[in-house]
Amino acid sequence: MIAISSGKGGVGKSTVTANIAVAMADAGLSVGVVDADIYGPSIPRMLGIAAAKPTMSPNQKVIPAEAHGVKVISMAMLTDDEAPAIMRGPMVTKYLQMFVRQVEWGALDVMLLDLPPGTGDIQLTLAQAFPLAGAVVVSTPQDVSLKIAKRGLRMMEQVNVPILGVVENMSGFTCPSCGTVTHIFHQGGGEAIAEELGIAFLGKVPLDPAVVDCGDEGTPLVRAAPESPAADSYRRIAGALAQPEAETAGITTPFAWTLADDAGKPVAAPASPGGPVDRLAALDHDDAGLVLRWADATEQRLADRDLRLACPCAQCRDEMTGAQLLEPQSVPLDTRITRIWSVGNYALGIAFSDGHDSGIFTFKSLRAMQGTEMEDV
Repeated sequence: MIAISSGKGGVGKSTVTANIAVAMADAGLSVGVVDADIYGPSIPRMLGIAAAKPTMSPNQKVIPAEAHGVKVISMAMLTDDEAPAIMRGPMVTKYLQMFVRQVEWGALDVMLLDLPPGTGDIQLTLAQAFPLAGAVVVSTPQDVSLKIAKRGLRMMEQVNVPILGVVENMSGFTCPSCGTVTHIFHQGGGEAIAEELGIAFLGKVPLDPAVVDCGDEGTPLVRAAPESPAADSYRRIAGALAQPEAETAGITTPFAWTLADDAGKPVAAPASPGGPVDRLAALDHDDAGLVLRWADATEQRLADRDLRLACPCAQCRDEMTGAQLLEPQSVPLDTRITRIWSVGNYALGIAFSDGHDSGIFTFKSLRAMQGTEMEDV
């Protein structure tokens, strides 16, 4: 699962998504696209998908539309062409969950998620609910666009989503008459930002008037003009993203572990000195508390009641000042952990015997807690 994101709108993110999806399909991969821009879906139009309502499979899953070898689900397929999607955050979250979990995708090699611009509810929901393999950030060479793109990069880093690279879109216009290249939005900004942040630069996509026509007609540029410089750039980016990733250190997510019967306990992953400090390799629990083994081979033990007192949710801690609202004397001494589940790649959700289950414990906050810790276990 790869998220295609941008800090701001109008940088051509959906066009990039549609074209690299088709390029991947042309290379023999099984590809699905989730149009996660609930309020402004555009992928179906770019791929020439009719506005017909999707049908249901015998096991009551939505059958995705398919065009140019790519499977697609989008809000545009569930509403009238000009009807706005007027809904609050919880409904958006519900639709995103449905698009991924309740669609008959079949066996996919890669799923691309075309995110809306910004760093809001949808981005956080996807980072928390699904094990994203990484994110690609699309920007133009314009300084203001690059500065906003950096915010998107930082947001993904904070929720432990690997940054697969930066794409610089609209990097230059080649005159069809004389061949002169004009850098309308400056040049080299995407490459510079990738170098500054130590991430991959996936490539530049030049401006091409045919991109607009192809998007409006529902035929991606990689099919309509396969010999064009822009199409070549899309194929190179798709090839870079299709490379098999090295195995990510840490336990596999998502998981939900019920301690009473040990159901859903995550399988331990290798750990070694020098491994990443922000990845969990194993979880255990005994009478003394929760045992966390990190990918760098550090082992940490945290008492159940200490974790309950450290809950960071808005009921237990002031969101602005961080001051504790929870009265310690209100937490029974025999409070126990009952269930643990993964929150994306960056945190744990924990339920306690007093019924409280709304806290999200980031890996960073867990490592900072004072407990029994021993190196190189």
